[in-house]
Amino acid sequence: MAVSSVEDLLARAEEREAETQRSVTVHKELELEFDVGNLLAVDKNPAPRGTGAACSQREALLRALARDNTQLLVGQLWALPSERAEAGAGPVVARLPDPSTRLPREKPLPKPKPLTRWEQFARLKGIRPTRKKRGTLVWDEAAKEWRRRWGYQRAGGDPSRDWLLEVPDSAHPLEDQFAKKRQEKREKVARNEYNRLRNLARAHRGGAAELHPTGHQDRSELGRVTALARVSTASVGRFQPRLPKESRTPQSARGKKRRFGPVLGDLDGEKKRQLELVRSLGSKKTPLDLTRAVNKQLREDEAEAAKAKGKKQGQRGKRGRRQQQRPGGAKGKKSGGAARRGKAGRPGSGGGKGKRK
Repeated sequence: MAVSSVEDLLARAEEREAETQRSVTVHKELELEFDVGNLLAVDKNPAPRGTGAACSQREALLRALARDNTQLLVGQLWALPSERAEAGAGPVVARLPDPSTRLPREKPLPKPKPLTRWEQFARLKGIRPTRKKRGTLVWDEAAKEWRRRWGYQRAGGDPSRDWLLEVPDSAHPLEDQFAKKRQEKREKVARNEYNRLRNLARAHRGGAAELHPTGHQDRSELGRVTALARVSTASVGRFQPRLPKESRTPQSARGKKRRFGPVLGDLDGEKKRQLELVRSLGSKKTPLDLTRAVNKQLREDEAEAAKAKGKKQGQRGKRGRRQQQRPGGAKGKKSGGAARRGKAGRPGSGGGKGKRK
């Protein structure tokens, strides 16, 4: 009994070791193509038998195939040079190489962020920032942890710390400093929100007129600026509160709303769109955008007119400078010519023959 039990244990250990070795080693007829930068493995081997829809072992075979391919991809990751993060006390990390497969983007490239008023002025005057951009996290000495610089749970923003406020010498002794601090905070938030909406309205298509602080704007200008500021938010003004007597902005003034078709179910519509796309790509005749062509022609005409006007003004300026550079000047020349004409027209002068009576 003892001998058989020892043999059984040895056999189980050998089976366990063989199972472990088999789980690490994977044999393929065709080598897989790897793109480690994208964590991608392409298996060009034919699918094993039994993966059809009618086979009962289909799920198990597909799971085993996915497991073998994943094992090969993990082996490629372990072959990369690795190091320990956090000065040797952290986990083992490896730097992925540059991806070799170009994947299409689902969304278009993000547009550059519009410049604020100060950034435009600094770029115009050539002002360079003298300090680096501050991070969003700062060290809180009281809490002994990294916290946000602004917003909820910011560093030094615990209300329980401000249980005592110093009264300035210039303030009234009975003035509530806590209420004053809350009022200053509300004014600061409102001022920042106003500046943010003004920057968004300036960057909006078509631009927004500047609001004069002295009150020289009319009602229509105020309404247009308010409408542009409203639709310049991330929700296109959907969740912005309305003023007491503000009229509703029509959908045509807010712009065209994008509509997305269903992902599944509309096969006829998808087929129609794909056929139209193939037909437009295969046609030799390019589609003509009449509005764009007219605008282009108008811009070219305006540019030619401005160029001709500038050349004409330049010629007039050159003629005037030539006349000023002459010794007699324009007035002297004119007066000399008039004198000669008068001398020639007088009877008895040397320039013409007169009749004697």
